[in-house]
Amino acid sequence: MSLARTTKLEAVNVMLGVIGESPVNTLGGSSRPVSVVTAENVLDEVNKAVQGIGWHFNTEHEYAFTKDADGKITLADNVLKVDAAADKHTDLDLVQRGSQLYDRKEHTDVFTEDLELTVTFLLDFTDIPEQFRNYVTLKAARIFASRFMGSQEIMGFTLRDEIEAKAAAVDADSESADRTIFGNYDVYRVIDR
Repeated sequence: MSLARTTKLEAVNVMLGVIGESPVNTLGGSSRPVSVVTAENVLDEVNKAVQGIGWHFNTEHEYAFTKDADGKITLADNVLKVDAAADKHTDLDLVQRGSQLYDRKEHTDVFTEDLELTVTFLLDFTDIPEQFRNYVTLKAARIFASRFMGSQEIMGFTLRDEIEAKAAAVDADSESADRTIFGNYDVYRVIDR
Protein backbone atom coordinates (compact mmCIF):
# COMPACT_ATOMS: atom_id res chain seq x y z
CA MET A 1 0.00 0.00 0.00
CA SER A 2 1.33 3.37 -1.02
CA LEU A 3 1.64 6.14 1.57
CA ALA A 4 1.36 8.80 -1.13
CA ARG A 5 -1.69 10.37 -2.76
CA THR A 6 -3.62 8.20 -5.21
CA THR A 7 -2.25 8.19 -8.74
CA LYS A 8 -4.29 7.64 -11.87
CA LEU A 9 -2.64 4.21 -12.27
CA GLU A 10 -3.69 3.24 -8.75
CA ALA A 11 -7.25 4.41 -9.43
CA VAL A 12 -7.44 2.34 -12.61
CA ASN A 13 -6.08 -0.69 -10.72
CA VAL A 14 -8.81 -0.27 -8.08
CA MET A 15 -11.37 -0.25 -10.89
CA LEU A 16 -9.85 -3.37 -12.44
CA GLY A 17 -9.83 -5.06 -9.04
CA VAL A 18 -13.56 -4.48 -8.65
CA ILE A 19 -14.22 -6.67 -11.70
CA GLY A 20 -11.60 -9.23 -10.67
CA GLU A 21 -8.88 -8.31 -13.16
CA SER A 22 -5.17 -8.16 -12.36
CA PRO A 23 -3.51 -4.78 -11.87
CA VAL A 24 -1.38 -3.23 -14.59
CA ASN A 25 2.04 -1.56 -14.28
CA THR A 26 1.43 1.30 -16.69
CA LEU A 27 -1.35 3.17 -18.45
CA GLY A 28 0.76 3.78 -21.56
CA GLY A 29 1.54 1.57 -24.50
CA SER A 30 -0.23 0.56 -27.66
CA SER A 31 -1.25 -2.96 -26.64
CA ARG A 32 -3.32 -2.13 -23.58
CA PRO A 33 -6.25 -4.42 -22.80
CA VAL A 34 -9.72 -3.05 -23.56
CA SER A 35 -10.58 -3.15 -19.86
CA VAL A 36 -7.69 -0.79 -19.03
CA VAL A 37 -8.61 1.67 -21.77
CA THR A 38 -12.27 1.55 -20.70
CA ALA A 39 -11.38 2.02 -17.02
CA GLU A 40 -9.21 5.04 -17.80
CA ASN A 41 -11.95 6.58 -19.97
CA VAL A 42 -14.58 6.06 -17.25
CA LEU A 43 -12.22 7.57 -14.65
CA ASP A 44 -11.75 10.68 -16.83
CA GLU A 45 -15.52 10.90 -17.47
CA VAL A 46 -16.37 10.69 -13.76
CA ASN A 47 -13.60 13.13 -12.81
CA LYS A 48 -15.09 15.68 -15.22
CA ALA A 49 -18.66 15.09 -13.98
CA VAL A 50 -17.73 15.40 -10.30
CA GLN A 51 -15.69 18.55 -10.82
CA GLY A 52 -18.44 20.03 -13.02
CA ILE A 53 -20.54 20.54 -9.90
CA GLY A 54 -18.07 23.17 -8.77
CA TRP A 55 -16.22 22.75 -5.49
CA HIS A 56 -14.09 25.04 -3.39
CA PHE A 57 -10.91 23.47 -4.74
CA ASN A 58 -11.71 24.05 -8.43
CA THR A 59 -13.76 27.28 -8.35
CA GLU A 60 -12.20 30.72 -8.41
CA HIS A 61 -13.97 34.00 -7.80
CA GLU A 62 -13.14 37.35 -9.40
CA TYR A 63 -11.08 35.58 -12.05
CA ALA A 64 -10.06 38.00 -14.79
CA PHE A 65 -11.11 37.36 -18.38
CA THR A 66 -9.71 39.64 -21.07
CA LYS A 67 -11.51 40.31 -24.32
CA ASP A 68 -9.56 40.03 -27.55
CA ALA A 69 -9.32 42.67 -30.30
CA ASP A 70 -12.74 41.61 -31.61
CA GLY A 71 -14.34 41.97 -28.17
CA LYS A 72 -14.71 38.21 -27.69
CA ILE A 73 -13.74 36.32 -24.57
CA THR A 74 -12.37 32.87 -25.34
CA LEU A 75 -12.51 30.34 -22.51
CA ALA A 76 -9.76 27.81 -21.91
CA ASP A 77 -10.48 24.14 -22.62
CA ASN A 78 -10.49 23.36 -18.90
CA VAL A 79 -13.31 25.81 -18.06
CA LEU A 80 -16.36 23.81 -16.97
CA LYS A 81 -18.65 26.71 -16.12
CA VAL A 82 -18.52 30.44 -15.70
CA ASP A 83 -20.84 33.05 -14.24
CA ALA A 84 -20.92 36.60 -12.96
CA ALA A 85 -21.07 37.05 -9.20
CA ALA A 86 -24.50 38.01 -7.88
CA ASP A 87 -23.24 41.46 -6.89
CA LYS A 88 -21.19 42.15 -10.06
CA HIS A 89 -22.14 42.51 -13.71
CA THR A 90 -25.86 42.35 -12.90
CA ASP A 91 -26.56 43.60 -16.42
CA LEU A 92 -25.15 40.38 -17.94
CA ASP A 93 -26.62 36.89 -18.32
CA LEU A 94 -23.52 34.86 -19.12
CA VAL A 95 -23.26 31.35 -20.50
CA GLN A 96 -20.54 29.32 -22.14
CA ARG A 97 -21.09 28.51 -25.82
CA GLY A 98 -18.34 26.30 -27.11
CA SER A 99 -15.14 28.08 -26.20
CA GLN A 100 -16.75 31.56 -26.20
CA LEU A 101 -18.47 33.54 -23.48
CA TYR A 102 -21.96 34.63 -24.53
CA ASP A 103 -24.37 37.19 -23.06
CA ARG A 104 -27.94 35.89 -23.34
CA LYS A 105 -29.41 39.22 -22.27
CA GLU A 106 -27.82 41.16 -25.13
CA HIS A 107 -27.70 38.18 -27.54
CA THR A 108 -24.01 38.65 -28.26
CA ASP A 109 -20.57 37.21 -27.73
CA VAL A 110 -18.93 40.62 -28.10
CA PHE A 111 -18.05 42.48 -24.90
CA THR A 112 -17.04 46.10 -24.36
CA GLU A 113 -14.99 45.46 -21.21
CA ASP A 114 -12.86 42.82 -19.52
CA LEU A 115 -14.74 40.84 -16.88
CA GLU A 116 -14.05 39.35 -13.47
CA LEU A 117 -16.13 36.20 -13.08
CA THR A 118 -16.61 33.07 -11.03
CA VAL A 119 -15.15 30.13 -12.93
CA THR A 120 -15.04 26.39 -12.31
CA PHE A 121 -12.00 24.65 -13.77
CA LEU A 122 -11.46 21.01 -14.72
CA LEU A 123 -8.28 19.89 -12.98
CA ASP A 124 -6.22 16.83 -13.72
CA PHE A 125 -7.02 13.85 -11.50
CA THR A 126 -3.68 14.20 -9.70
CA ASP A 127 -4.37 17.88 -8.95
CA ILE A 128 -7.56 17.33 -6.95
CA PRO A 129 -7.62 16.73 -3.18
CA GLU A 130 -7.13 13.14 -2.00
CA GLN A 131 -10.69 12.86 -0.67
CA PHE A 132 -11.99 13.66 -4.16
CA ARG A 133 -9.55 11.24 -5.78
CA ASN A 134 -10.99 8.52 -3.57
CA TYR A 135 -14.58 9.54 -4.34
CA VAL A 136 -13.95 9.77 -8.09
CA THR A 137 -12.16 6.40 -8.05
CA LEU A 138 -14.97 4.61 -6.23
CA LYS A 139 -17.73 6.22 -8.29
CA ALA A 140 -15.83 5.35 -11.47
CA ALA A 141 -15.31 1.78 -10.20
CA ARG A 142 -19.06 1.36 -9.70
CA ILE A 143 -19.89 2.75 -13.14
CA PHE A 144 -17.10 0.72 -14.77
CA ALA A 145 -18.29 -2.51 -13.12
CA SER A 146 -21.84 -1.78 -14.20
CA ARG A 147 -20.84 -1.20 -17.81
CA PHE A 148 -18.30 -3.98 -17.98
CA MET A 149 -20.06 -6.73 -16.05
CA GLY A 150 -23.54 -5.56 -15.08
CA SER A 151 -23.31 -7.23 -11.66
CA GLN A 152 -25.86 -5.83 -9.20
CA GLU A 153 -23.96 -7.38 -6.28
CA ILE A 154 -20.70 -5.62 -7.16
CA MET A 155 -22.59 -2.37 -7.71
CA GLY A 156 -24.16 -2.67 -4.25
CA PHE A 157 -20.79 -3.06 -2.53
CA THR A 158 -19.16 -0.23 -4.44
CA LEU A 159 -22.16 2.06 -3.97
CA ARG A 160 -21.78 1.91 -0.19
CA ASP A 161 -18.09 2.75 -0.50
CA GLU A 162 -18.91 5.55 -2.93
CA ILE A 163 -21.46 7.12 -0.56
CA GLU A 164 -18.93 7.13 2.29
CA ALA A 165 -16.24 8.58 0.03
CA LYS A 166 -18.59 11.33 -1.19
CA ALA A 167 -19.44 12.28 2.38
CA ALA A 168 -15.72 12.54 3.22
CA ALA A 169 -15.08 14.62 0.08
CA VAL A 170 -17.95 17.02 0.79
CA ASP A 171 -16.79 17.35 4.40
CA ALA A 172 -13.20 18.08 3.34
CA ASP A 173 -14.37 20.63 0.77
CA SER A 174 -16.58 22.37 3.34
CA GLU A 175 -13.74 22.52 5.85
CA SER A 176 -11.33 24.09 3.38
CA ALA A 177 -13.96 26.58 2.20
CA ASP A 178 -14.53 28.01 5.69
CA ARG A 179 -18.10 28.88 4.71
CA THR A 180 -20.40 31.05 6.79
CA ILE A 181 -23.83 32.46 6.06
CA PHE A 182 -22.12 35.78 5.39
CA GLY A 183 -20.11 34.27 2.51
CA ASN A 184 -23.30 33.72 0.51
CA TYR A 185 -24.45 37.00 -1.00
CA ASP A 186 -28.10 35.93 -1.24
CA VAL A 187 -28.25 35.03 2.47
CA TYR A 188 -26.24 38.07 3.51
CA ARG A 189 -28.53 40.39 1.54
CA VAL A 190 -31.53 39.19 3.59
CA ILE A 191 -29.69 39.66 6.89
CA ASP A 192 -28.21 43.05 5.96
CA ARG A 193 -31.51 44.92 5.56
